[in-house]
Amino acid sequence: QVQLVESGGGLVQAGGSLSVSCAASVRIFRINAMAWYRQAPGKQRELVETIISGGTTNYADSVKGRFTISRDNAKNMVYLQMNSLKPEDTAIYSCNADVQPSRWQNSRDYWGQGTQVTVSS
Repeated sequence: QVQLVESGGGLVQAGGSLSVSCAASVRIFRINAMAWYRQAPGKQRELVETIISGGTTNYADSVKGRFTISRDNAKNMVYLQMNSLKPEDTAIYSCNADVQPSRWQNSRDYWGQGTQVTVSS
């Protein structure tokens, strides 16, 4: 059973940096697009950035120039480096991936459990 497991996050002061990572729990045949989402208290979930298998990225305007997404295809991992953090970046960050578990299975979406990022002012 495929699971995505996030790590990292925590508490940081405004202007600081944090990183979060996401790994697949088992060996996977192929991961297509990967993404980070976040959800702040009382707000809808927001797409933060995506990265496809070829490396092309797409960022939300609110994080451009501050956040960097990357992936390691060999390790089936995706990373999010967050710099110049602001209090409004406080949220639960979750990874999402379009995963084909084996060559005999279709691709589908998988989600991590989420990790808390808190930015104090």
